[in-house]
Amino acid sequence: QVRLVESGGGLVQAGGSLRLSCAASGVSESIFSIYDMAWYRQATGKQRELVAVFKSGGRLNYADFVKGRFTISRDNAKRTVYLQMNSLKPDDTALYYCNIEGTSMRGQGTQVTVSS
Repeated sequence: QVRLVESGGGLVQAGGSLRLSCAASGVSESIFSIYDMAWYRQATGKQRELVAVFKSGGRLNYADFVKGRFTISRDNAKRTVYLQMNSLKPDDTALYYCNIEGTSMRGQGTQVTVSS
C-alpha cells in the first residue's frame, strides 16, 4: 500500500521561505515515476485548492496565486516530491498535502503558517 508523508511545514514570517517534502513508501521507483503528483492546500474554513502539479511526462502546472513564488519538483529515485515556497504571504497559511492525481491517495499534510 502506498503511503505519503509530508514534512517541512512550520511557522514563518511573511516574505520567508519553506521547502515541503512528500515522501512515498510502498511503491517502486518505476511506478512512482509514472504518477502525476500534486500539492494541494486547505485553509481553515475554506475549500481545498490545487497548488501545483508535476506530471509524469514533466509538465508542470501552477495555480495563478503561486506562480513565480512556488516551485514543484520531484526526485523519482527518492520517490519524493517537493514544493519550494518563496515570498510567502499570510494568505498561504494552510494545511499542505500531496496527492497522487487520479487517486484518493494523499498524505496527512504539513501545516504552514505565515505571520504578518
